[in-house]
Amino acid sequence: MEPRRIVIMGAAGRDFHNFNTVFRGQSNVRVTAFTAAQVPVVEGRRYPPELAGSGYPDGIPIIPETDLPALLAEEQVDEVVFAYSDLSYLDLMHKAAMVMSAGADFRLIGPEATMLKADRPVIAVTAVRTGCGKSQTTRRVASLLTESGKNVAVVRHPMAYGDLARQRVQRFASLEDLAVHNCTIEEMEEYEPHLVRGNTVYAGVDYEAILRQVELEADIILWDGGNNDLPFIRPDYHITVTDPLRAGDEVTYYPGEINLRRADAVIINKIDSADPDDIEEVRENIRSVNPSAMIIEAASPVSVDRPELIRGRRVLVVEDGPTVTHGNMTYGAGVVAAEKFGAAELIDPRPYLKGSMGETFEAYPDIGSILPAMGYSPEQMNDLKDTIDAAEADLVIIGTPVDLRRIIDINKDSVRVTYDLQEIGRPTIEDALTDYIKR
Repeated sequence: MEPRRIVIMGAAGRDFHNFNTVFRGQSNVRVTAFTAAQVPVVEGRRYPPELAGSGYPDGIPIIPETDLPALLAEEQVDEVVFAYSDLSYLDLMHKAAMVMSAGADFRLIGPEATMLKADRPVIAVTAVRTGCGKSQTTRRVASLLTESGKNVAVVRHPMAYGDLARQRVQRFASLEDLAVHNCTIEEMEEYEPHLVRGNTVYAGVDYEAILRQVELEADIILWDGGNNDLPFIRPDYHITVTDPLRAGDEVTYYPGEINLRRADAVIINKIDSADPDDIEEVRENIRSVNPSAMIIEAASPVSVDRPELIRGRRVLVVEDGPTVTHGNMTYGAGVVAAEKFGAAELIDPRPYLKGSMGETFEAYPDIGSILPAMGYSPEQMNDLKDTIDAAEADLVIIGTPVDLRRIIDINKDSVRVTYDLQEIGRPTIEDALTDYIKR
């Protein structure tokens, strides 16, 4: 029989992991292409033969998702595997309808088929949407584990935007390693907060190889999820973060609801800024799909390095890119700080957009009057810098997890916003982990 012809729809993360764990080395299937969405610098490249295996001596092409309908017809594709995260159920089923109307099957691969088994205890932190507060939750968990005497290694969801063969296994132990690996802004946003706290971070493309190396170093592995994706490593304890500022999304987005249903503990974050009715809606949705989960309430209060500079000034707010693009958040920590400390006006960046920043606003027209810190490539970083320089603002408020001033020169006064998780009342994450560590 001819091998079953498959296309994997992805965004440079879950798609590669699904291939590695389910399809690599299988003679009865032929992956003809990956498609790329959400991340603009991946399409047009190839998944390299060093990673794809002996059945793919030329690697596997990565094409724009917009080319998928033509590919389905030209390649007589039998099956399309959907493999990226943070889509509404409506958008997901529109994609399924497009695929099936062309005559191919549409498949979602469940977590059991792709989660790797570790020889060390694993705690996973995931979310129901991008921008819920995974990063500060992961930092809080890492601190508690370190304080208890555990040697912790953080394994981060992939952001493989560079040379995929060279990125097979990456280890970050210092800020200098960010330069060694030519990290993008998006990568630095996730790695830097861990590194400044002394946490070692692993990432890359081949998570079987990554896991085997991490097991030599760590007492406990901490999975730091991306978007609202499922863990790549089977967790012994699973924490999922929800966001009442987007109440209802926890049961209407893929695959976030799966994380909600599988969680041992669920955090309702941002309760200091959410409407009480929305908080109660999230709580009811948690109880309806996962009644046995521990519910922890938390806030993410902001701090500013020089808050006195904000009052009365016209400010340009730069926020975390993924949160305000495919995460659909209309504001982040930077806007919260601007309002808290009395900014006179938020400057709309749209009249000043340069290069690819204009393309970002075309793709995500609901961003509004904030500037997403897009930096998937050196060219995007330059366009971000030029946009900031051109904006007629008195002050730049940096609401990104990474300090942009370390990466690009900003020609204006600037302040940096930081935020950490703060549990409210009991139970706390420490309560949850105390029982787990004892076990």
